[in-house]
Amino acid sequence: MARLFNARETLPRMLLLITSGLGYLLVISGTPTPPTGPQWAFAVLAFGSGLLLHSRQPVNLVVQTALFAVSLTVLDDPTISQVGTGWALGELAFWAPRWAWVGAGTALVSVVYLTLGLPLADSVPEGLAGLLINLSVPILLGTVGRTTAELGVQAARRIESEQRAARADERSAIARELHDVVAHHIASMVLRVGVGRHVLPDLDPRVAEIFDDVHRTGSDALADLRRLVAVLRDPDEVRRDASLTAIEPSALPAALAGAVEKARLAGVNVEAEIDPAVGGLDAVRGLAVLRLTQEALTNVAKHAGPAATARLRVALSGSDVDWVVADDGGLPGEREVPSGGGHGLTGMRERVEVLGGTLDAGPSGKGWRVATTLPGEAA
Repeated sequence: MARLFNARETLPRMLLLITSGLGYLLVISGTPTPPTGPQWAFAVLAFGSGLLLHSRQPVNLVVQTALFAVSLTVLDDPTISQVGTGWALGELAFWAPRWAWVGAGTALVSVVYLTLGLPLADSVPEGLAGLLINLSVPILLGTVGRTTAELGVQAARRIESEQRAARADERSAIARELHDVVAHHIASMVLRVGVGRHVLPDLDPRVAEIFDDVHRTGSDALADLRRLVAVLRDPDEVRRDASLTAIEPSALPAALAGAVEKARLAGVNVEAEIDPAVGGLDAVRGLAVLRLTQEALTNVAKHAGPAATARLRVALSGSDVDWVVADDGGLPGEREVPSGGGHGLTGMRERVEVLGGTLDAGPSGKGWRVATTLPGEAA
């Protein structure tokens, strides 16, 4: 039933008309005498043209009206062509973007009926009443169907607008919490580390290096938080501003080297194999490679421990990017095997799938391995 009242689903209504027409010819028209050859010929022409032109409403109405005009002159019972013309007029009213189309179609059918059909009627009032019924009923049904479809579209748009507003409110609330709570505390930590670094000038070099690393990490976290808050508050603006969601391609090798260095400072032995050609990647895949690398090396430090050895490989294979991070599991008994994958692994998988790839993650020997290929077509 839903397809019958869908403006785009013209074929189910045409099939219903054909079924009704066949029932008329075989049951009603066949009593007491069967349909004649010309009747079948006009029925086949009407049904065939309706099937071929069911999605081209103006052309279908012209063809059905022409068949109706001929049938009025050569058939004793032009009911099939008459109903086909009315049906085509109703489909035109269902489809018409402007009322001018319906007016033109109504005028065409009226001229044919008044010229050829009215003289055959038993009386002028009866003929005019038949014309009124043949015109008003299809137009009414088509208009009701079109109005119902338009109201459905408007309701769907209203619901979508309300849902979009609710999501915007949720994003704004999250952005406020991130800005007012998380970013505030991180900024305070970065500030205190910076102050401590300056008021204690004679620190052991190793301690000073840790202070500097914490300061850099906190500053990077603040920058990422600013980007995230911008995304939450105005996603459309972020899509227009690539600097908020991407990384300069030429800076990718240095950014990957920075991620490797941070993992090494955390105690992980990282063996990196980074193809220099990744500096020519597009910004979107470049950012994905960087985020995947950061998350994977963080997981190695978290689950395999600081004594683990991780191998990072980023290479170009034609236009595709092959990315792998694998570790040896660390010291015996220290490996914390993820159970089903946490939010980090889920986020990695979603990021890869958006770009048309598939993330493979699972045990490899005593350690863990994550790998993917980002296709060049997704760029």
